[in-house]
Amino acid sequence: MELAGALSCVARAVLVRQRRAAWTLIAIAAVSWLIGDTIWTMTEQQSHYPAVAHAFYLAWYPLCGAGIVLLLAGSDRRVGRRLWLDGAIGGLALAAVATALLYETLLRTSGTDGLQTFIELAYPIGDLALVGLVLVAFATQGWRPSPGWLLLGAGAALIAAADALYLVELATGGYREGSLTSVLWPIAMICWAWAAWQPWTPVGAGRVLRHELFVFPAGFALAAVAVLFYGQLRDLPLPASLLALAALIVALHRASSNFREHMTMLARSQQEARTDTLTGLPNRRQLMDDLADGLADGALSRTRTLAFFDLDGFKPYNDRFGHLAGDIVLARVAHALGAETGRAGAAYRLGGDEFCLLLDGRHEADGELLRRCRAALASHGEGFELTASLGAVVLPAEARTPSDALGLADARMYAEKSARPVTCRGTCDVLMQVLREREPELRDHSDSVTAMALAVGRRLGLGSERLDELARAAELHDIGKIAIPESVLHKAGPLDDCEWDLMRQHTVIGDRILQASPAMRPVARLVRASHERWDGGGYPDRLAGEEIPLGARIVAVCDSYSAMTSERPYQLPATHAEAIAELRRCAGAQFDPAVVDAFCAVTFTAVVGPPDLRRAA
Repeated sequence: MELAGALSCVARAVLVRQRRAAWTLIAIAAVSWLIGDTIWTMTEQQSHYPAVAHAFYLAWYPLCGAGIVLLLAGSDRRVGRRLWLDGAIGGLALAAVATALLYETLLRTSGTDGLQTFIELAYPIGDLALVGLVLVAFATQGWRPSPGWLLLGAGAALIAAADALYLVELATGGYREGSLTSVLWPIAMICWAWAAWQPWTPVGAGRVLRHELFVFPAGFALAAVAVLFYGQLRDLPLPASLLALAALIVALHRASSNFREHMTMLARSQQEARTDTLTGLPNRRQLMDDLADGLADGALSRTRTLAFFDLDGFKPYNDRFGHLAGDIVLARVAHALGAETGRAGAAYRLGGDEFCLLLDGRHEADGELLRRCRAALASHGEGFELTASLGAVVLPAEARTPSDALGLADARMYAEKSARPVTCRGTCDVLMQVLREREPELRDHSDSVTAMALAVGRRLGLGSERLDELARAAELHDIGKIAIPESVLHKAGPLDDCEWDLMRQHTVIGDRILQASPAMRPVARLVRASHERWDGGGYPDRLAGEEIPLGARIVAVCDSYSAMTSERPYQLPATHAEAIAELRRCAGAQFDPAVVDAFCAVTFTAVVGPPDLRRAA
């Protein structure tokens, strides 16, 4: 049976690639045991203690232990080292217990032969160490071990029982062929051979770090302490004391290693929490901390410049080429920005397409360094062009708190963005003038919808570029009405079905008008969807829920509020409270509930006089 078991382990190591290194060690251990048994049988009459046979027998333990550790740890070397330490603690502690209990018996059996005592004691020590490692494996599987681990555990337990019985037999009259001991060893080998052909699922580092594993080194260390305490009450063999002391030393090393590892993990997690994963630049949290340090009382004498950048044209690029291409562009321009900044300060990514610089000294927006940094963020190619808008704030002269500094830089950046894109802004102005010439009364309505839409967009956390698109869409959401006959637009009574069908075409017409300008295409998408309903009953495409662009959902709520509170030929204006009540009633059906909530929050104070909802320089 021992031969069959060894051959089975060898076949597993040769034929199956998965976990091959672990099973190669176990196979070598089985072959070594078989060689030792063969030598023992051949030389038994010559000498009771053939040293060569014991060398092969004892090689079983380190080879099997290494194989178990590889089965446990897989490719994670850190876990492997930790398991070796756990096995060493368990082996030394259990060896101390075994030595304290068996040393005197072994000494009487072997007489004065110290080598015989050492060899006989090495077997239970090795057995207990293997059993300890298998128990560690059980813990990593939540005490629900797989069949393979159960078979390995059974084999290790049977070998430990056989070796213990062998020692008892030696102490009481000698080992006899055919006894229970001689049966347990081959059965144990068959268990290990059977385990070799079970499916093995790697145990990941996350599972190995579960709290159950900490019970073992702590328990083994307590066992070593108990042995030393026992030595205070009764005579304790010197080897048992040394083994217990060694177990405690290894346990302390394991504890200190864990502490260092956890501190390293904590430092890494803190670093990751302050670093943008895509670009590797510090993130918003790090910027706010650096601003707080720079604006502390002791640092106010030091002049710094906060520069806020936002990429122009990035959203259309992302929509056209995909998010993966967008991420590549962000990583590339972030690297260029960091290189351009150099030792003059630090670069940060706040999220999306927003970047910041915190620079030493005073730097003007049109100064050399910021011009170079703006150029580093620019990119162009076939069908796209990315530029950057900039807002700069001098600290502490213009702001004394991090939030004020960031808010002022953001406002200045947005003011530049609103003024700079001539093609988009110019096209928008031309179209608005055409609309006002045709329908003068729509001017106040468009201004009102735009102001409310911007306030709601900021409440919902839209970035500067999406806010700019939202503002253009709110201004031009009625542009398609220039193609609707005046008799329909200004009809005093309700519209009939044909007139309603014609009126519902104004979003499609607006989409076609705006699509003529490449710079206005993102706005055209919002205008087309501005009369869709949350429940899918709107027009022209019957979009529903989040299929409707967020900007279009915002315009729909603001447009409805403005229509309800404005005087029309066919209705009296509603009060603010009545309009809010109607919006809430239609939330979840006509309107996005989240947008209605945001609208109600920002317009609650609007009744007593709204502030200027547009950003100022």
